[in-house]
Amino acid sequence: MPAAVRTLKPVQNPPGELENLFRAHHDRVFRTAHRITGSAADAEDVLQTVFLRLVKSRENYDFADHPEAYLSRAAINASLDLMRSRNRSRSVGLEDADAGTMESTARSPEAQHADRELQLLIRQAVSRLGETAGEMFVLRYYEGYDNQEIAKLLGTSQMVVGVVLHRARTKLRKEIGHYLEKHHE
Repeated sequence: MPAAVRTLKPVQNPPGELENLFRAHHDRVFRTAHRITGSAADAEDVLQTVFLRLVKSRENYDFADHPEAYLSRAAINASLDLMRSRNRSRSVGLEDADAGTMESTARSPEAQHADRELQLLIRQAVSRLGETAGEMFVLRYYEGYDNQEIAKLLGTSQMVVGVVLHRARTKLRKEIGHYLEKHHE
């Protein structure tokens, strides 16, 4: 067969480090972002942001020790940044509307709306916490890490984590308490 007619076999390049990271951890990043933002579309934006930042960065990251910890923190911070920067409209996305219709029919539409409103209020209140407090709160109450694990991830003491979480809960309780008093009198 002449050389010009032969077909070339594709060369199988081994996936790069970032591709391996993406394949191994994209579900975790998406779930973390979805819990914080409450929106699949926003979670996808956060997922893309986290990995694009790694691609654009000229630094070499060493993920050998704890890639889950780094990527979880990156997802939390990107999600909180998104929540802080976006003035979200009061409209309900399609995925939220579909989920709402699948809820128990025993609950009234008014109760379902109040629940969604409260969830949005909590997300917004968490996004107004300081960077460290927001990150610790999400790691503890959204991701399920205990105080000792959070201290290790963030390079601080368990005592600091406990104090920051206590202050964050107090602040959230105050903000949400005002809402509850106003709407459930």
